[in-house]
Amino acid sequence: MGISISNLSELISYDVVLSLFVGLFVLLFSIGWFNLKSGSNNDDKNNKNHDEENNNERFVTAELHDKDCEEHSRLAAGRAAEVHDGKLFKQPPAAEDCPICFLRLPALDTGRRYNDCCGKRICSGCIHAPLYDDQGNEVDNQKCPFCRTPTPYTDEEVITRLIKRADANDPLAVHQLGVCYCRGLYELPKDIIKALELWHRAAELGYPQAYCGIGVVYEFGLGVEVGVDVDKKKAKHYYELGAMGGCEMARHNLGNIEARAGNMSRALKHWMIAVRSGRSESSNLALNLPHQASNGPSLYPHLVPYLCSST
Repeated sequence: MGISISNLSELISYDVVLSLFVGLFVLLFSIGWFNLKSGSNNDDKNNKNHDEENNNERFVTAELHDKDCEEHSRLAAGRAAEVHDGKLFKQPPAAEDCPICFLRLPALDTGRRYNDCCGKRICSGCIHAPLYDDQGNEVDNQKCPFCRTPTPYTDEEVITRLIKRADANDPLAVHQLGVCYCRGLYELPKDIIKALELWHRAAELGYPQAYCGIGVVYEFGLGVEVGVDVDKKKAKHYYELGAMGGCEMARHNLGNIEARAGNMSRALKHWMIAVRSGRSESSNLALNLPHQASNGPSLYPHLVPYLCSST
């Protein structure tokens, strides 16, 4: 069968168009693939640069954060110290009054006495004041001036009364019982551990003066034989608790500690607060402050023999 010229022309035109179409498709595909490959490479480079920038930003941010934390910690510590000193150097309230004469109780231990019969602290003036009957005759004064209970004469009576008052959660009786165990008074065995337990209990019951005894034990190592080692940091901590609660002896001891450390300004503050609270021996140290600073005196000649007898 023969092919006409017109059919041949149509067939050639069809092949040419198809070839051109395929060639154009291949060309466009090649161009697209090249652009896609180039774009992928550029994206990788951009992503890499972006990651490096993020890492640098994170590093700078972390460094700034660390610096901010250090600065914040320093400022917070300084502020906490200011608040603590504000509480520490605040003049405590005045001591309670004698329930008989209604005068303020003296700061010295010899100027007041705790009566274990009624749980009252009475000034020495009222305790030793002569007592007269309605006829003007002097009568036996060997009784409590507040509750008129006869004075105990035996160690057993004293301890029985103290234990009774301590069982009733009288903080002064608990503290005084601790003093008895610390010194071995009234035929009680000397027991520092028991004394510390009682002083902690007295402080929890609202008698901050008990902290002074705890501080003395840690400062002078009175319980080394039973495992309570010397700890100056703990001693100062308990003195501060006692001083903020109104204990003149703890305040006086804090002044001594600061003077030994060379902090004469802080020592003077403590001693002056103790003087205003009635601790006369603190005034002697404050007046001799230049001598104290130059010679480094012994500030505790009296303390251990009269350990925490404050009642």
